[in-house]
Amino acid sequence: MDENSEKAEDLSKDEKVEDLDKDKELSIEEKLIETEEKLLRSLAEIENQRRRFEKEIKDAFDYGGFSFAKETLAVLDNLQRAKISVQNNEKLKDNKDLDEFLKNIDVIEKDLMSIFEKNKIRKISSINKKFDPNLHQAMLEIDDEKVEPGTIIQEIQPGYMLGERLLRPSFVGVAKKKDEKELKKEEKKDN
Repeated sequence: MDENSEKAEDLSKDEKVEDLDKDKELSIEEKLIETEEKLLRSLAEIENQRRRFEKEIKDAFDYGGFSFAKETLAVLDNLQRAKISVQNNEKLKDNKDLDEFLKNIDVIEKDLMSIFEKNKIRKISSINKKFDPNLHQAMLEIDDEKVEPGTIIQEIQPGYMLGERLLRPSFVGVAKKKDEKELKKEEKKDN
């Protein structure tokens, strides 16, 4: 081999080494970009997890007593039923101490409602409102031509909200218009 061909071979080896170095540099740059993307994804995931944990902590604080509050509604319901029962009892109506007893029940009821309000438990207003399946549970339909169909005209059991969550739906009676068959039956009876 002559000197020129040896130099050409050395140059081609040097070029190959330079090409390999360029490939390594590109792959290092690509690896750097890939690592940077992974780091950004990991940071975003950590931030999302932090937000989820904060929301869970807030929800636990705001709604941690949900089941306790729901069970406490039974106490209020029973107190109100007892009050109505005592008021409607014929034997007790003549008792001179009945009014004092009922006043004491009213005080207990007001105290319980005050505790509910302090803990963000509020009664759902239902009478003369439009039926909302998210807040109300229809227990019966009542024929009533005076109000628009779908209007609540009777509350069987009040519903309650805890913050923005439904604690218990209101059990209600909803107005409906008479069916044509029912109207025809009534017309026949009148004739």
